[in-house]
Order: sequence, then C-alpha cells, then structure tokens
Amino acid sequence: MELLRTLDRQINKILLLKTGHGDKRIDNIIQLARDNSIPFSFVPKEQFKKFQEYSHQGVIAFVSPVKYIELEDFLEKTKNKQYKKIIVLDEVEDPHNVGSIIRTAVCAGYDAVILPKRRCSMINATVEKSSAGAINHIDIVAVNSIQNAIVTLKDNDFWIIASVIDAKDNYFDIDYTDMNFAIILGNEKSGISRTIVKNSDFWVKIPIETDFDSLNVANAASVIIYESVKQKIIKDKKFYDN
Repeated sequence: MELLRTLDRQINKILLLKTGHGDKRIDNIIQLARDNSIPFSFVPKEQFKKFQEYSHQGVIAFVSPVKYIELEDFLEKTKNKQYKKIIVLDEVEDPHNVGSIIRTAVCAGYDAVILPKRRCSMINATVEKSSAGAINHIDIVAVNSIQNAIVTLKDNDFWIIASVIDAKDNYFDIDYTDMNFAIILGNEKSGISRTIVKNSDFWVKIPIETDFDSLNVANAASVIIYESVKQKIIKDKKFYDN
C-alpha cells in the first residue's frame, strides 16, 4: 500500500491470491494499481508456494531495487533545512532490526538512514516488510565507509552521537535540539567500531537496571530517537507558550 501510494520505485506487476476477492485491503490495492496503470492478476494458491518463506499476506509485488541516494546529494537536497536528523547503522546485520529502525525513524520525522555497503543488511524484502513500507518515506544513503561519512557530516555542521554501552552520559543527558545530529547504532554483537566511537562527539548509553547485557538494537534506537522527539516537543511548547 505504501509503495503504491508513493510510487517511489517502479512496480512491474502485482500478484494476488484468488481467495483475496472481497477483502477491503485487496480492493484498495487493486484500485491504486488501476489508477497507476500497474498490471495485476489473481493467481491460485499453488503459484504462491514459491513465496512461502515470506509473510506475503496474499500479495506479491515485483518492484525495482530501492533507490539509494549519495550522501553528497542528500546534503545538497536538504541544505536549506534548519536542523537535520540522521540515523547511522554501523554493521547492523539483522534485516528485521534494520526495517524496524527505519520505521521508527520515519515516524519520528528523521531525514535519512545511512548504511554501509558492506557488512550490513541492505534493503531487501525482509527489511521492507519489517519497515511496514516506511523505506518509501525516507532517504536511504548507502556509503562505502561509515568513517568517511562521519567526516563529511562533521564538515557539514553535524554532531555525531554514538550509542555505547559503557558511555558516561545517559541518552537523556544530551540536548538534541537546535543542532544537526547523527545517531550511530552498532552491530548486534560487537556494537560500534572503536574508531567510529573515538571520532564521535558524544557517547550515550541507555541505563540498564540489572546485570543483563543490553537492549536489542532496534529497541535501543526507538528509546534514543524518541528522546529527541520529546525534547523538541517540550522546547516548541515552551516557545509558543511564551
């Protein structure tokens, strides 16, 4: 549905299970497909067996690859925006985590998600499904080197915030308002590489009240992202109240 609404990528065709007739959601998909001259057809259950590894809900769309954007193009595109917010994923490998983080970033009004081209889950069907279509509502920046990307961001007035389990400051000790910033989240097992941590401006942690290891990276992302949202809402309210 989100892909059909945004048409951010070319949709070649859509397959629908014959048993989907009369389902309101399927009817909406059909109408959007017709409105945009996208071919679709109802097929028997047997033809869907090849897609059984996916949670397809009776709908399969054949689409062009996601459109990645270059970091320089993103910076040029947003140069007149007052404050920009970015998520950087350093070797996050689980596509479900990547999709979930992208979904949260879109809901929170972030501008882009940066992924390394190697040793990270790039956008695939699982990421798209986990994001609930959110990948069609945010710029996805693919870079050769996270370290080089950080240098470029710093040169463009961004502050770099690394989520590190042994940081001194808590995530709510940082003022996220009135600045461009990039929040970096690391690999599910090893976290953020030490070189990237060293070159970050702030190190923050989510306090853990037990001796358990840490939060899932997607959950950690949600906690930190929405702290920045909360701070902006509070600051805007104070401004307008005055």
